[in-house]
Amino acid sequence: MITPKCDLLDRIRMEYVEMPDLRLTLRQARRLWNLDQALCDELLETLVHEGFLAQTSDGSFLRRANSSGWH
Repeated sequence: MITPKCDLLDRIRMEYVEMPDLRLTLRQARRLWNLDQALCDELLETLVHEGFLAQTSDGSFLRRANSSGWH
């Protein structure tokens, strides 16, 4: 069964809301959510574009300080 992208996005958001200091590299995110590289890239890029996540200079993804939950 394939999980719809919107469900995966909600799952990722939930992890970051529950753990506000969560900071993951792309490799760690792929492993945590059991995603292939292309899909994980797409999902994290979407969350960065939405302003929910930020990507640091070292490539880690963390929740933006001013993000308030999700849409």
